[in-house]
Amino acid sequence: MPLIRVDRARAVREVGATVRLALPLIAAQLSAVGMNVVDAVLSGHLGAHTQAAVTTGAGVWSLAIISAIGTMMAVAPSVAQLDGAGRRHEIGALFRQALWIAAGLGALLWLGVRSASPLLEVIGVVPTLRADVDAFLHAVSWGAPALAAYFALRGLSEGLSLTRPSMYFSFGGLLVLVPLGYVLMYGRLGVPALGARGSGIATAAVLWLEMLGFAVYVARHRNYRALGLFAHFEWPRPRVIAELLGIGLPMAVTLMMEGGLFVAVALAIATLGEAVTAAHQIALNVASVAFMVPLGLALAITVRVGHAVGRGDGDGMRYAGFCGIALAMAVQVVACGLMLGVPHGIARLYTNDPVVIGLAVQLLTLAGLFQFSDGIQVASNGALRGLKDTRVPMLITGIAYWGIGMPVGWWLAFRAGYGARGMWTGLIAGLTMAALMLFARFRRLARSRTWDALPAPPAARDARGASGYAGRLPADATAGAVRKAVPPPA
Repeated sequence: MPLIRVDRARAVREVGATVRLALPLIAAQLSAVGMNVVDAVLSGHLGAHTQAAVTTGAGVWSLAIISAIGTMMAVAPSVAQLDGAGRRHEIGALFRQALWIAAGLGALLWLGVRSASPLLEVIGVVPTLRADVDAFLHAVSWGAPALAAYFALRGLSEGLSLTRPSMYFSFGGLLVLVPLGYVLMYGRLGVPALGARGSGIATAAVLWLEMLGFAVYVARHRNYRALGLFAHFEWPRPRVIAELLGIGLPMAVTLMMEGGLFVAVALAIATLGEAVTAAHQIALNVASVAFMVPLGLALAITVRVGHAVGRGDGDGMRYAGFCGIALAMAVQVVACGLMLGVPHGIARLYTNDPVVIGLAVQLLTLAGLFQFSDGIQVASNGALRGLKDTRVPMLITGIAYWGIGMPVGWWLAFRAGYGARGMWTGLIAGLTMAALMLFARFRRLARSRTWDALPAPPAARDARGASGYAGRLPADATAGAVRKAVPPPA
């Protein structure tokens, strides 16, 4: 028995609404990847030592980024459900509690990043690099408080279906990082050449500029004015903070487990030689860029599902979830086709070494095969976030990645003798299991008639539009401008 009777016209409208929400988020995610590219290019032209120091430091810093993103991702579905339920007057209070979480998290991340020296020794960073890696980490750590607050602001805006600001400030940060990083790293305009430390300072400065710009935007723009976000000071409320952390911390752990899997795979492959490592980095970079598209869609799905739940629209929730997952599968056809169809051309964009190209082609083929699994798992997870279901997905990803993906990959690589191809086959196994289990989880929850029993707010019952949104958005958010958007990054 089908979960819903498919109305093709409604499905098309849902897909269109999701795409409009997702496009700014995809652009924001690509801008974030672009910042990594800028760091790599600028440090690379200063020599292998500086590049290695920045790359290693960025790897440690990425743990802070994942922690901030995952924890603050609780804001978007919480805001979306309040918005859908017609309880916009409660959003300001929720946001102020999210800022307390951001403040505490920022302080912890600042301290953790600055205390990472023992970790460098554990992971085997050579002594000659440690001083510059420490310099980078000490500099970039000052951006941790801004990082956490920035994602709180993104969660607020995207939960309100206003995703363009995320694109504006992410892209603006990228534009600022290029000249600022160049001046600080290379020593221009009377500034001494700071190398790796300069890269950290530039990144921290850009994070503060992004956060402050976003804060001023939401404080002054008419789309947020009625929410009273900064109307008054409010002390921490343990119950609200505990609820947000109950949603956000499992997401942070989930992202850590996924990110940790790819780090572990990279470390394992690094033992197989320089050519294999270079080929792995090429394939991983291509897959990471391609992943930004379904990730942006997943953020949009979270908001669409959360908004439907808030307005008590069970069918709307199902349309948002299943149409979003189907859309993610569709866009992955393009990524898969490119990786399977022109792997040699893609590899040649990165290197002229024929050995590296040959190995990269093999890994790009495998990367093409897991595009569908990757799309389904991230989209299903996005739908589950819209339901505020994060603890079971955390367990699912732990089992899929570390109970299946890593053991299978390690055995195939080092016992069966398949090398890097074996590790990538393990990635396919882990992502496929995650996709199947997360989709099954959303399907099971979506079947529950509990969602149909939720009372819809009067505004939603009286003014629900074709896309399912209540007619309560500002006048300037209608007619083609569709500022309705999506949740934060990841």
